[in-house]
Amino acid sequence: MIHNIVRGDTLSDIALLFQTTVERLMSLNDQIQNRDLIFAGDTLRLDGLSEGRGDGRIDTDNRVDADTRVDTGRGNAADIAKRFLGRDASDLKRSGEIPMNPNVPSDVCCANFVTACLQKAGAIDWHTDSVVNLRDRLIGEGWKRVDVSQAKPGDVVIMQNARQSHTVLFAGLDANGKPQFIGSNNRNADGTQEISWGGASGDWYILSRPR
Repeated sequence: MIHNIVRGDTLSDIALLFQTTVERLMSLNDQIQNRDLIFAGDTLRLDGLSEGRGDGRIDTDNRVDADTRVDTGRGNAADIAKRFLGRDASDLKRSGEIPMNPNVPSDVCCANFVTACLQKAGAIDWHTDSVVNLRDRLIGEGWKRVDVSQAKPGDVVIMQNARQSHTVLFAGLDANGKPQFIGSNNRNADGTQEISWGGASGDWYILSRPR
């Protein structure tokens, strides 16, 4: 089995995705001399490692949630989002790679992207381009607000204030225990969005799917 490296991938991210270690990946791939230097377009040999678990469940912290609804081999929504790091929303929403609505303006694609990743992961079977509608529908399906210490990669982060609403995906904790986020964020000079790390600021909270 191989993994095609895409822009934004790191060995540590890939190791987490396939439930292995950086050292194991390096031992399987002699071409990698520097653990911090891999290239988009190259492939990694995985030697039988599988993304998530072969039974369709994702183990994110050495525990298995028996009813986590995902498509076998696809990973959770945050794993899916990582595949598109560095891509402009304007291109991605028309590519057909994930079920984004191509008619949404490219400067307000956050819910469009988060919903598409959740759909691709099998966590929901509907789509919305509205942060408020996303929040309300998830809550209606039993998603609950949780502390970051209880959150799982692929949970949904909601930010709302008097001026704007925004949503990204929770992507786990970094090596220092700080939360990581990924989503469609307004990073381009023209105000349009790019799939990138971050996007959570001010007052935000996490909605987690019932386990």
